[in-house]
Amino acid sequence: MVSRRTEKSRLETRRSVLRKSLGLAAASSVFPFGHVAHAQGEAWWEAIIGKGVNDAEPRVPGQGRKRYELGDLRTGQTPWLSDVTLQATRDAIERYRKIVNRGGWPEVPGPKSIRPGDYDERVPLLRKRLRASGDLAAAAGAYFESYEYDGYLEQAVENFQRRNGLRITRRVDRATFAALNVSPSMRLQQLELNYRRIQHMLNGRVEDRYVLVNAPAFQLEAVERYEVQQRHRVIAGRTERQTPEIRATIRGLNFFPYWRVPISVARYDLVPRVLKDPGYLQREHIRAYRGSYDGPEIPLNEIDWHNVDFNQVKFKQDPGDWNALGLIRIDMPNVEAVYMHDTPMKKLFDQAGRAYSAGCVRVQSVLDLADWIAKYEMGWEQPGRAQAVIDAGQALDVELTRPVPVIFTYITAWGEQDGSIHFRRDIYNRDGSRAFAGDLDDEELKPPSETKALSP
Repeated sequence: MVSRRTEKSRLETRRSVLRKSLGLAAASSVFPFGHVAHAQGEAWWEAIIGKGVNDAEPRVPGQGRKRYELGDLRTGQTPWLSDVTLQATRDAIERYRKIVNRGGWPEVPGPKSIRPGDYDERVPLLRKRLRASGDLAAAAGAYFESYEYDGYLEQAVENFQRRNGLRITRRVDRATFAALNVSPSMRLQQLELNYRRIQHMLNGRVEDRYVLVNAPAFQLEAVERYEVQQRHRVIAGRTERQTPEIRATIRGLNFFPYWRVPISVARYDLVPRVLKDPGYLQREHIRAYRGSYDGPEIPLNEIDWHNVDFNQVKFKQDPGDWNALGLIRIDMPNVEAVYMHDTPMKKLFDQAGRAYSAGCVRVQSVLDLADWIAKYEMGWEQPGRAQAVIDAGQALDVELTRPVPVIFTYITAWGEQDGSIHFRRDIYNRDGSRAFAGDLDDEELKPPSETKALSP
């Protein structure tokens, strides 16, 4: 085994090289926090949802690059809304109070990435930072002053990325820097805030069977008898069209739905698109109707696209693979007019940050959720019925005799029963500090290339 002195001497010879290669003068400044805008302006929808039936496969963020694991889904059967999670979050608060009282942790300068196998003068700071939060065990690695990014540190970075819902790259990228450099006192405030959120929801009625969507965690829990039976990744609303916090009730399932284009989407997205691309509506199977969505059809060539009366002209998309709702819509009437549904753009579920919609929630593996929702309905007792309906290709509306409560909530920090403490990006700036917004992964800085459909 190499002694600490020998190791330090060997690494000292590399110092001048490291200074030049790392640009340490620039690295001495703290990595700035904040959002990286990845889908801006009125063309936001071009970045998020699907393709026309005759169009080429759209490009999505990171396509053609190395794919990394997403470690964002919770595990186990304990729901967010439970006394167990509340107690674990209370324990997390006590741990972070101790971290703050001990002096916290150091900042790790960015933004240049640190990769496994690198020799980097920031590595000792990274070790101290990860030891303070418990991601790096005190006995892991003999030389905490070493500049080498070794296997122990790689595992610690993976632990950290998993707890923060980041892509598991095992490298310290810009998203990881942003999460690392939130101070412990701020994390303590975030835990206290989310403890109150969970406690407030538990003070109300918690049904025996319900669906919960946590927008900043981009995931859904289907809960029955106080145990999570399914988890799904979801796509939530973008910053400008946020998924609201609501309580509602799932009343039915619509297979092969029409999409009734909301007035806001028609005004700000659809019509500007038609002005640039007159053939767009025909390719996307979108029709115009007079007075209401069920009114008489209006020939598209009779519409003055520069002076559309959106109270009189309604747009509706035919069912099919091209439909923005995908093949299933989960009906849950509410004042915000949001709902859950399928999507033709499945590749977006591979992104760590999934704030792409106009407020509605798109659900990965939605057929499994549909089976769970309807399993107490006659003829739906066995899994696989939803797939059978899709295979039959016939439109079907299922009205539930046992409606299912649904909660859209906003939880960005919590403790788990195993002692781990988790944080997610504050995508809608509801936690009170811009630092909580984090940053996007290097592979998600650019939006998908232009796609050919709108989005609910």
